[in-house]
Amino acid sequence: MAMLYIPRPLPIADLEAWVRPGSRREQDTAVDLLERLQILRRTAEPGKPRSFMLTNPFATSLRRALTGGGNHKSFGVPFINLSDESVTISELDQFARRQWEGVLGYMVGSTGIGLNSQGAELSPSVKHLLQYGGLVDIRGRSVEITQDGFAFVLQEVNAQVWTILVLYLENAEQLGMDRVDVLSFLFMLGSLELGQAYSKANLTETQLQMLLDLRDFGIIYQDTPDSDHYYPTRLATTLSSDAGALRSVSAGFDSALSSSTDDKGFVVIETNYRLYAYTSSPLQIAILSLFARLSTRYPNMVAGKMTRESVRRAINMGITGDQIIDFLYTHAHVQMRKNPASVLPPTVVDQIRLWQIEGERMKSTVGFLFKEFVSQAEYEGPCQYARDIGVLVWKNDAKRMFFVTRHEQVAVYLKSQKEKKRDGG
Repeated sequence: MAMLYIPRPLPIADLEAWVRPGSRREQDTAVDLLERLQILRRTAEPGKPRSFMLTNPFATSLRRALTGGGNHKSFGVPFINLSDESVTISELDQFARRQWEGVLGYMVGSTGIGLNSQGAELSPSVKHLLQYGGLVDIRGRSVEITQDGFAFVLQEVNAQVWTILVLYLENAEQLGMDRVDVLSFLFMLGSLELGQAYSKANLTETQLQMLLDLRDFGIIYQDTPDSDHYYPTRLATTLSSDAGALRSVSAGFDSALSSSTDDKGFVVIETNYRLYAYTSSPLQIAILSLFARLSTRYPNMVAGKMTRESVRRAINMGITGDQIIDFLYTHAHVQMRKNPASVLPPTVVDQIRLWQIEGERMKSTVGFLFKEFVSQAEYEGPCQYARDIGVLVWKNDAKRMFFVTRHEQVAVYLKSQKEKKRDGG
């Protein structure tokens, strides 16, 4: 933001003065990301130090948006000519909760537990988006959650919403939409006010189609698809807030409404792999059914057992043992947390990992191999840099080779080293 109103390029040395000495890795990651997004560019003029500068029209557009200039309506157009009674915030929360739990329920619905009893309906485009994003695997009428999908279910609500919106942006062209209009509308969502109606008159064709899809996710509320206005729900208005670090949908809305107690865990697991879950949520019960064999169900509790077959079934679906352990740890009952050093029985944790490695013989990692360095000094610099920024996977000092998961920042480092040698020479 400081660079936004600086008319001249900012020398790299001045930028580094803003960064704490121990934050080099975060600085390099941020700069690399901004360069790849074409928000920041390097400048080099004869006789002047190397500098950074914000690109146009990004800088101009951001200044206009922050000061409210132009007629772009980037903060929405309030709709005030309501002929009927306005929708209350409580009704918006109920709608958003029903729709979002319907999405998660669809993802884990292969367990056979009825999750759509509350009336949540998903359009074909929403189902296709979940499939494009690798969150579910659709085979005919069968829907199976994937490893990425299970990791998605374990995320906080705000992170889940952002994941869906990023998938929406990445797959905009496959959905027949203009990516610029999609991005513009997503930025606008975070600035809307909960409970305020907004007009559809200034929206493009792409954004009008987005309203229908986002309604299925519970992010937007409309009385009918032909309505001339819409309401953002809490899922939309908390996109730009850090106050929504929420563990589950129900806990998230309850916390936002200040109508419930602390988000307590509900899972109790014994050393004999018996499992008791004090919940009546169909969604939570369906998630448990992915890796446990449930045998008994009461109004406020389910009981079952984790077996080799149930865990292996989950692993075959792409769910990892560590994800199962993380889920059990996150939702462990308060009684199990009395011993912080061992929340879960060690025998259960070890056995889950043993069941997983039964079918594992080799693990592959996608990445890039750097080799053929002229000297040891030329090899050690980028290798250490890759280690510092956390992308180094493997190295062989004798053969001067190393393997990384990302190559962009290492390539920039190598290029900068060549420029320093040339300038020094």
